[in-house]
Amino acid sequence: MIIAPSLLAANFGQLAKETGRASRSGAQWLHLDIMDGHFVPNISFGPQVVKTLRPLSKLFFDVHLMCSKPEILLQPFAQAGADQIIIHVELGEAVASLIWKIRALGKKVGLAVNPPTSIALIQPYLAQIDLVLVMTVNPGFGGQSFIHECLPKIQQASEWRREKNLRYRVEVDGGINNETIAECAGAGADTFVAGTALFNQRNMRAAVARMQKIADAHDPGLADLKI
Repeated sequence: MIIAPSLLAANFGQLAKETGRASRSGAQWLHLDIMDGHFVPNISFGPQVVKTLRPLSKLFFDVHLMCSKPEILLQPFAQAGADQIIIHVELGEAVASLIWKIRALGKKVGLAVNPPTSIALIQPYLAQIDLVLVMTVNPGFGGQSFIHECLPKIQQASEWRREKNLRYRVEVDGGINNETIAECAGAGADTFVAGTALFNQRNMRAAVARMQKIADAHDPGLADLKI
């Protein structure tokens, strides 16, 4: 079970300090939401910010591209220090080539699905990816409420992994807190992105430890995965 604080919920005026706080929290990953103002109605930060933060942390950098033209961003983010790059299945025919390009850059590959999109669209790519990201809010802004109707998608991704004997992780992002993390873990998720529920806490280490304990307690034992 992996806890991944989301930098989108950090104090943007103190990103270096906030990255250090996440690094000392006991979390394993740092989730970085990249928004272009087109694919989603918001703009976050670019590769230069990631490059600046990379020397400050040994965390696994989980870079989520919510962008209409990720092909122009893959190399810049790979060079900036991303360990994994996530793209969206909603990009349609471009997905196959994007997966290949990320692999060619030596990075792990994730494929995300938004709440209105069928999880079935991800199925053809399962053997080619390292992670399925089930969005449990409509992407674009932090602090939204968890959409419980997304839980069957988590279950389906987990079932496919078991049936096909694959090794991808099942990540969830959106409205994750001490209550919803239990539901997601029980459904088969093993990687949890949490923004406001962690960065809004004075003691992030205690908050991460609490989330980790809850997730571990609800682990159905469907997979034994490592980064």
